[in-house]
Amino acid sequence: MTTAPVIEPDAAEAADRRQQPDLRPPKGAFSAGQLVKNLPDAVRKMAPAQLVRNPVMFIVEVGAALTTVLAIALPFLGQGREVGFTWAIAVWLWLTVLFATLAEAVAEGRGRAQAASLRATRTTTSANRVRAYDRAGDPDAQRAEFETVASADLAQGDVVVVVAGEVIPGDGDIVSGIASVDESAITGESAPVVREGGGDRSAVTGGTRVLSDRIVVAITSKPGETFVDRMIALVEGAVRQKTPNEIALSILLSTLTIVFLVVVLALGPIAGFQDAAPSIAVLVALLVCLIPTTIGALLSAIGIAGMDRLVQRNVLATSGRAVEAAGDVSTLLLDKTGTITYGNRRAVAFLALPGVAERRLVEAAALSSIADPTPEGASVVELAAAQGFAPTERAGRTVVPFTAQTRMSGIDEADGGALRKGAASSVLAWVREHGPVEPAVAAALDERVRGISEQGGTPLAVAERDADGTARLLGVIHLKDVVKTGLVERFAALRAMGIRTVMVTGDNPITARAIAEEAGVDDVLAEATPEDKLALIVREQEGGRLVAMTGDGTNDAPALAQADVGVAMNTGTSAAKEAGNMVDLDSDPTKLIDIVTIGKQLLITRGALTTFSIANDVAKYFAIIPAMFVGVFPGLQALNVMQLHSSSSAILSAVIFNALVIVALIPLALRGVRYRPSSAAALLSRNLLLYGVGGVIAPFIGIKVIDLVVGLIPGF
Repeated sequence: MTTAPVIEPDAAEAADRRQQPDLRPPKGAFSAGQLVKNLPDAVRKMAPAQLVRNPVMFIVEVGAALTTVLAIALPFLGQGREVGFTWAIAVWLWLTVLFATLAEAVAEGRGRAQAASLRATRTTTSANRVRAYDRAGDPDAQRAEFETVASADLAQGDVVVVVAGEVIPGDGDIVSGIASVDESAITGESAPVVREGGGDRSAVTGGTRVLSDRIVVAITSKPGETFVDRMIALVEGAVRQKTPNEIALSILLSTLTIVFLVVVLALGPIAGFQDAAPSIAVLVALLVCLIPTTIGALLSAIGIAGMDRLVQRNVLATSGRAVEAAGDVSTLLLDKTGTITYGNRRAVAFLALPGVAERRLVEAAALSSIADPTPEGASVVELAAAQGFAPTERAGRTVVPFTAQTRMSGIDEADGGALRKGAASSVLAWVREHGPVEPAVAAALDERVRGISEQGGTPLAVAERDADGTARLLGVIHLKDVVKTGLVERFAALRAMGIRTVMVTGDNPITARAIAEEAGVDDVLAEATPEDKLALIVREQEGGRLVAMTGDGTNDAPALAQADVGVAMNTGTSAAKEAGNMVDLDSDPTKLIDIVTIGKQLLITRGALTTFSIANDVAKYFAIIPAMFVGVFPGLQALNVMQLHSSSSAILSAVIFNALVIVALIPLALRGVRYRPSSAAALLSRNLLLYGVGGVIAPFIGIKVIDLVVGLIPGF
């Protein structure tokens, strides 16, 4: 390793040296080509050591192996006439297993190519690691020495310097500097963003590129636990753990499989088969058709696809448990600014006090906003310009910037005059420093401030001081939070789903209630502190409800950790992202509503296909049971409602349908059942009608069509 002073390499040269990868997973739910592409993986997944984790399909594989052995042995047992039937059963049982593993392989395989490119970034990206970094004495690391290392060799706590044109080598927080960063590789947005140290927008992600200036980054991720590593694991499905609901369903399916296994073993003597070998093949076919093979084959693919749908919307979930919890959420905590409102309050009116010309208020408001760089300040200047006044620079004028301490901005003239604009209480106190305020004027100010607050707006007072030191109030600027379009309808849909929405804001209660009413939010938490948010979540959870919330700052970390679904913004601090169980790469707080929808879609898809799987077994009873027992109990011929060609064709047709329906449902498992906001009772009724009744009808049609084809084959 070489040691040298920190320098800025040529940006173009750095860009050539470090190619920025595209971290976004491929989009698209399903294509036929994916079946062929992932076929080798599906075959590997058929290994008993892997398939044993899926008890339902493992039983099918055992049955396929047993039937294959019987098909090979039949000619040696003097039962050659049954060879064709037994081989047909064996082949379709193996196909049933293959189709099940293919569903999982397709679900996992869509991100495999992306994972390969992501792995390359861990070794091809280098870093300028600072030696003995002194945060107090050398904040910009200008004179520090560094060593060039591979990003994979960085450890948690290391400090690196990244200059224009270089790729950020790992997840971290900016400890010094400000820079424009291209995050399009992970968010898909081409517009660069500004990241700087010391605030809630200090977090940076490994693999993104610095476009300007220089930043000093403290690495916060451990080796193997960076964003890139988590994305690799997610798109590959390599570390996906079964969720509690999935485990419970797996136990249910395993129990049903054991029950049907015992039942089928007991049916052998009752059926009165004379030949042992063919009877075993028939019993195996019966068992496979009666156990819930459809949902057993698709269960894993459904879970993987649910997380993949989140990734397609640029949301990284650290666990499947979080995705499922989103589907069961009953309380949503939503920040006002940026979620319910557009985030930038805009000036909509100037309200002059009695005796003050409106023109004077407009001029004073515009001039005092010159030093206010916020979007609100800019909107004041824009509104004044729309009314015919544009502020101009003047010699001897001193700009007074807005600060959190004074809560005011303005200008000081060379002759002693001054203008101030800001919070009503601060401006009123500034005026009183220069003399008394008439009660009528104070009352008029209070009336306008209260009126704006009751409408959900934010009032800003404006005052002036003459050269002789006399100060007076001029009026109030009305700033309005604009509620995002379409939220009223979305909140109404959430209410129909039984989800309660709570707006969290630092505004006063009057303003908060007005905005909540306009947006259609169910409840509001005003003047909220981090402790208030945490206490609210705990209260909701004590009532048996699951809670979701969004946040981006370190002060949101306790609440994000406590919430069942904590969505941290990618622009936020590392503490927030570590505390939450999801990270929104687009940093769009309104996406919480989409996350809930995706979670519900996952649960509904699993429930719908479980209903279909169990229901379609009913039809297969009518295909196989009469065929098995009609020789012993001729009266069962009445149950042969499909009028199937023969006993052999009935059994084989049911096995073929059982295999083909898995392939037919793979696209639905990956895409998900379409979700329409409604009550739980309505969703249950819809699932029972569509997938329950449909699951009964489809096999009757499918098995009958297959039987017509199988009946044309000699020997069936």
